[in-house]
Amino acid sequence: MRKVDDHYNHLTSLRAHYTESYAGMGMNRSEEGTLLLKKPGRMRWSYAAPVGKVFVLDGKFAWFYTPGDAQATRVPAKQLDDLRSPLRFLLGHTQLKKELDDLTVVADGSGFRISGVPKGMSQRVKLLSLWVTAGGAIEQMKLEEVDGAVTEFAFSGMQENVPVKDADFAFVPPDGVSVVEGLPPI
Repeated sequence: MRKVDDHYNHLTSLRAHYTESYAGMGMNRSEEGTLLLKKPGRMRWSYAAPVGKVFVLDGKFAWFYTPGDAQATRVPAKQLDDLRSPLRFLLGHTQLKKELDDLTVVADGSGFRISGVPKGMSQRVKLLSLWVTAGGAIEQMKLEEVDGAVTEFAFSGMQENVPVKDADFAFVPPDGVSVVEGLPPI
């Protein structure tokens, strides 16, 4: 765990390709795109399909938008209870022991698997598992929800401390798109 804490605490930014799969509520969905992180508290998930679909955390708000939708959703960052939110610990001073309850660490191949329940999410998340390299980089994340839904993320092509601008994390709704306060879609 200390390797993960140390690995992410020295980062100022990260760019990676991701694949996301979701199974639950009668749905099976797979998506991919680019993840961009910047400390403190900024995150952008840019989806490859549909092009323009984004989840952006600008430091104050989380934004969700899919092209063609009449609305963009905005949630205050402090109220964010999204499945991507466990990755927020990568954006601050990482201490996995403080982020996860019932923490376990198990050797897994050349790396290890860290599992636990994200603090404050036990009503929704049954288990969060992170597959981590020997050097402490997270390669895969799996969230098992209490309702049986499973979301998995795999990360590849990671580039650390890449140049990023605050503007990369700004979201401006397209003309004609209204902003609603509320919970993000699944």
